[in-house]
Amino acid sequence: MKKVRIVVIDDSAYNRRTITKMLEEIPEVEVVGYAVNGEEGIRRVIDLTPDLVTLDLEMPKMDGFTTLRIIMNSCPTPVIVISAGSDDEKVFKALELGAVDFIAKPTRTISDELLKIQDDLQKKVRSVFNLNMAGIKRREALFSQDAAKRPLSIAPTKKSQIDIVAIGASTGGPPALQSIFSAFDTPLPVAIVVSQHMPPGFTKAFAERLNRTSGFEIKEAKDGDTVSPGRVLIAPGGRNLIFNRLDGVVIARVVDPLPEDKYVPSVDAMFASCAKIYGSRMLAVVLTGMGNDGSRGVRAAKAAGGGVFAESDESAVVFGMPREAIATGLVDRITTIDKMSCEILSYCGIQRR
Repeated sequence: MKKVRIVVIDDSAYNRRTITKMLEEIPEVEVVGYAVNGEEGIRRVIDLTPDLVTLDLEMPKMDGFTTLRIIMNSCPTPVIVISAGSDDEKVFKALELGAVDFIAKPTRTISDELLKIQDDLQKKVRSVFNLNMAGIKRREALFSQDAAKRPLSIAPTKKSQIDIVAIGASTGGPPALQSIFSAFDTPLPVAIVVSQHMPPGFTKAFAERLNRTSGFEIKEAKDGDTVSPGRVLIAPGGRNLIFNRLDGVVIARVVDPLPEDKYVPSVDAMFASCAKIYGSRMLAVVLTGMGNDGSRGVRAAKAAGGGVFAESDESAVVFGMPREAIATGLVDRITTIDKMSCEILSYCGIQRR
C-alpha cells in the first residue's frame, strides 16, 4: 500500500520531533521532510510534493497564513493546522484560506502535553486518505466570490413549511457552514441548529465569527436557550445538543455525550431529538465530514416525516458523512454547498425576491 507522505512545518524542534513520532506510528504514513519556518516549508512542499502538510501558524520569517496562501496557490496540498487553543480566531481564518482541519495544542509552551493530541492527529490524518482536493479548491473559490456576491433577497414572510433546519458537519464543515449562513443578510422564519465536530473551547469563537457575516442571530448554545425562528444554535465543542418541549416552547439542552457517541457533538443525537419534537416540520442536512455520524439520525428524521438533504461529492471535502446518509436511501436532495442555501429556501417554501 502506498504510504501517505507528510511534511511537518513547525519552528519548535521539540514539536517537530513529537509530531513526527506520532505520525510515524501510523503504518500508512511516512514523514518525508520537515521545516522550521514558512519559507523553508514552501520549498519542502514544492520539492517533495507530499500528500499532507501539518502547519504551525506562529513562526518566524513567514507566518502560517502566508505559508498556507502560497501552498494553496502554487501547489495545492491538504493542510492540517496544529495550533494553540488560544488561537481560535486564527484557526478559522486558516480554514477559510484552505486548511482542511485543525488540531488544538494543549498548551502554547513546549511540553509533553503535546502527546495528548495523538489520537486526534491520527484520526484526522486518516481522513486525508479520502480527501477531495477538488472540493477544497471549490470551497476556496466560493470564499473569493463571497465578498462580491449579493446576499439572497427574501420576500417578506412570517411563514415557513419547516420549523427547524438541523445541520451536521465534520471535516470541512466550518467554511461550508459559513457559505450557507453568509448567503442571508436577513433572518429566515425558521430555527437552525448545528452540530459541528469540534473540540471544547472553539465553538464560541466559531459562532461569533459566523454571526458577523449573517442576518441570523448565531450563538453557541447554552443549556436552557430557546429554539426560535431567526436564531442559530451551535452545539458546544465536546457536548451534545438535544431538545425538550416545555409549556409549548422548545428548549436546548447541552448534555454530556454517551459512551457510544464516537463523534462529538453528535449529529445522530441532535437529529433524533429534533425528529421527536418537530416530526414532518424538520429538515436534516448532512454536510462534509468523515465517518458515519448522521446516518442513524437521518433514519429517525425520515421516520418522523422530516426531510433530508446531503452535500454532494462534488463539493464535500470529505464525502464520508454525506455518503453514509445517501446510502440509507432516504435523502431527498443531494446538492453542492454553493447551492445549499437556495435548496433550503425552496424546501421551506420561502420565496426569493
